[in-house]
This record gives sequence, structure tokens and C-alpha cells, in this order.
Amino acid sequence: MKSERNSVMYKDSGMTLLEVLLALVILATAGLAVMNAASGALNSQAYLQDKTFALWIASNGLAELKLENEWPSNTWRSDQVDFAGSTWYSRYQGVVTVDDNFKALDIEVSDKKDGNALAYIRTYIVKP
Repeated sequence: MKSERNSVMYKDSGMTLLEVLLALVILATAGLAVMNAASGALNSQAYLQDKTFALWIASNGLAELKLENEWPSNTWRSDQVDFAGSTWYSRYQGVVTVDDNFKALDIEVSDKKDGNALAYIRTYIVKP
């Protein structure tokens, strides 16, 4: 009788191969989900950094244009800025308004030449 008890106890202890494989599949799936979430967070961080830099460059450009005290033309004018180890491309133009003493000023900044704008600012200026 002792041998029957030992064999019964032996069968109850431990996991079958199927249980081990199922546990590995669950762990692998969870690991992939964590890796995808971490990758998405890193991509978002890089995009937010670029967008922040572009907004800083647009704000700096706006301040420079206001300090120059010149009436902006209605055509796009382009500029290139080296900032934070990268080259940034900005452009601006004046937009006619109903009042001749005011003009809208649009500024766009991109990290690629002729690329989509990462930052866009519109402000209104008064004729000097």
C-alpha cells in the first residue's frame, strides 16, 4: 500500500508540460504588451520634445520680428535655425486684415525642409 500512496502523491506534485507551456504563453503575451507600452511612451516623449522645441523657436522668432518693428510682407519668408543640435526651418508671413493698421502674423516651424509644421503661432501686430 505504501507504493500506491507514493505514486498518487507523485502524480499530484508538479506541473504537466501543457500547464508549463500555457504559463509561458501567458508570460510572453504580457511581456509583449509591456514592451509595446514602453515603446509608445518613448515615441510620445520624442514627439513632445520636438514640439516643445518648435514652439520655443516660433516664440523666439515672433519676439525678433516684433523687435525689428518692420511691417511683414504678405509672402512667406523662410529662415533656418540651429537649435538643440538640430536644424529647424521656420517661415512667416503677414496676413491682411480689415483694418489697415493691423496685420495678422503667421509663424510655422518644422524639423524638415518643406515638412509639416510642428508649431504654428498666429498673432496680430500694429503698424509702426
